[in-house]
Amino acid sequence: MGQTHFGFQDVDEAEKARRVRGVFDSVASRYDLMNDVLSFGMHRLWKGYAVAVAGVRPGMSVLDIAGGTGDLARRFAEAVGERGRVVLTDINETMLRTGRDRLLDDGVALPAVACDAERLPFADASFDLVSVAFGLRNMTHKEAALAEMARVLRTGGRLLVLEFSRPAPLLRRPYDWYSFHVMPRLGGWIASDADSYRYLAESIRMHPDQETLKAMMQGCGFAHVDVHNLAGGIVALHVGVRC
Repeated sequence: MGQTHFGFQDVDEAEKARRVRGVFDSVASRYDLMNDVLSFGMHRLWKGYAVAVAGVRPGMSVLDIAGGTGDLARRFAEAVGERGRVVLTDINETMLRTGRDRLLDDGVALPAVACDAERLPFADASFDLVSVAFGLRNMTHKEAALAEMARVLRTGGRLLVLEFSRPAPLLRRPYDWYSFHVMPRLGGWIASDADSYRYLAESIRMHPDQETLKAMMQGCGFAHVDVHNLAGGIVALHVGVRC
């Protein structure tokens, strides 16, 4: 078992998995509320942009990885219609139950599968589109996860990775101040969990920047990768085409 990072700490890989699970167990019930507060509601616009870029059509098959509370899966389900299929997955069962229950409360019934993105329980070439929003940075072996996403995509299918990234130079200092001073305090006040939001800020800084992630995707089976910077690069949408 090797070493990896948990935020700014070096930990055993198994220890990271346990700690990440603990973070999302802790924040699941207030995850959407905290996303609204911390992003000033912008996360909904970023996800809406990703769905628009996806261009999902009726009858398509979509896999939403690390789908959390199901907001992307809900939008994809509306787009694919009754002839299509959307599968919601997350490694964290607490998050997955929260998302499934909220979807059911709104009359949306989707398959929900608890699984590790590094070992997806789906056949080769099963999906037209794979999405992962704000989840890749928490994965221990990102290349392994990206290779799995490529495996389950049909030739010409697309992967959408929506994730925090490296902002433009003028934004970096104020963004760091907000991330390390404001985010943990808000996490403590609203979710009674400052430590989890401190980890989330650190995990963003440890995530590959735009060009590094693009190269990783190209090395994992995606012939063409476009990068869409949002909010001055604070968030980036990577769109890769399976070769």
